[in-house]
Amino acid sequence: MPAPSPWSHAKRSGLADDIDFEIKGQELQFVEIELDPGESAVAEAGSLVWKDASVEMTTVFGDGSGGEGGGFMGKLLGAGKRLVTGESLFTTVFTHHGRGKARVAFASPTPGAIVPLKLDTVGGTLICQKDSFLCAAKGVTMGVHFQQRIMTGLFGGEGFIMQRLTGDGWVFVQFGGAIIERDLAPGEELHIDTGCLAAYTPSVDFDLVRVGGVKSMIVGGEGAFFARMTGPGKVWVQSLPFSRLAGRMLAAAGSRGGQNRGEGSVLGGFGDLISGN
Repeated sequence: MPAPSPWSHAKRSGLADDIDFEIKGQELQFVEIELDPGESAVAEAGSLVWKDASVEMTTVFGDGSGGEGGGFMGKLLGAGKRLVTGESLFTTVFTHHGRGKARVAFASPTPGAIVPLKLDTVGGTLICQKDSFLCAAKGVTMGVHFQQRIMTGLFGGEGFIMQRLTGDGWVFVQFGGAIIERDLAPGEELHIDTGCLAAYTPSVDFDLVRVGGVKSMIVGGEGAFFARMTGPGKVWVQSLPFSRLAGRMLAAAGSRGGQNRGEGSVLGGFGDLISGN
């Protein structure tokens, strides 16, 4: 039997457009979305790779979900929510105005994985790290989630503000490195490096727990706290948060602006003289 088409899934009614898609690539991924006539996808500004000519691109103020209400003030509120989560004030809506099928593709700006999630399968809401939204079916709403606990906001890795994605349609979020999904039973705990926490459902309790004694906190290299996630619910863990990658790149560059430092060579600085560095 031939493999089922990655473009096919059952049509169902809902607030969001029921788009079809395929994710391509390994470490540097992009998502290719197929639109029927009249369907739309909403994407973060600057994420477009390519589109068919029949797909019209429109830049809108706010999250482009089509459900802000309240006229200009509603759109202003939606734009403000995006601004405090580190996103642009504007989003781009891609709508298929032709016949048949048309496709549009969006790419993640950092190495890692694009995770597709149907929001109605996770309770209609996903809480995720800032800057994780890539694109979605039109009808998905992007909002703000505030950490209520002071310690969690100060030391939780993501600060007091995270993204809240709400709706019933497909949303595509971008995380660093490989992604692990854990389904926690009621009362089950998972301890995660605070930078590696990518997303979770609202039913999961997010708190902090100390890594151990003073010695572990000072020389253990893992910081002072772990994120303590308590079920029930789902948690997504990323293996390489961008902050960790950026930190390693800056450390490797050092004060010499990223020049070759002779790592791995017994010649060290003498090797730089030979190579002209």
